[in-house]
Amino acid sequence: MLLDDLRDYNIILASRSPRRQHLMKEAGFVFTLSNLHEVDENFPEGLNKFEIPVYLAELKSDAYSGELADKDILITADTIVWFREKVINKPKDKEDAVHILKALSGNMHEVITGACIRGKKRKLSFFSHSSVYFTHLTNHEISYYIDRYQPYDKAGAYGIQEWIGYIGIREIRGSFFNVMGLPIQQLYHQLGIFINEY
Repeated sequence: MLLDDLRDYNIILASRSPRRQHLMKEAGFVFTLSNLHEVDENFPEGLNKFEIPVYLAELKSDAYSGELADKDILITADTIVWFREKVINKPKDKEDAVHILKALSGNMHEVITGACIRGKKRKLSFFSHSSVYFTHLTNHEISYYIDRYQPYDKAGAYGIQEWIGYIGIREIRGSFFNVMGLPIQQLYHQLGIFINEY
């Protein structure tokens, strides 16, 4: 089994996201955490919506300050929310969060996560795409969610695993876990490919 094979490697998750850490643990991965240096998450103009998160995941990988040993595997990821042909960032404050959720209410948006798996001699990058359909949210529901959950660290101003996901998401096309921030099933299979070609 892949999890047994991976025990021969030192998997390093370079992420501050508690959601990514939770998904890695629940999937059975044994890994160590490494905090990244602050990365300027700007990206070049001209990248399409699928290239942006992959570019940012690779940028985070390149920012890792440690030197990778032969059996080290570094994992980095970045998730974007794409709506009306642009990236929706993390909200700056409550007013911004309200504005974002009002815009997403009753509409479909896309969530795309880019991931980078890197060893001493090679790297493998990929992305996962999900379409998320919000029902119409009332102003009271939006305020209740923001006041209670403070989603200021989340792209798109919401976490699908929180209350708003239970009452506000009517349909998802694609990976649920991708919307949480890490397409864990795809990562599992890509790690299998990575170590087979190591």
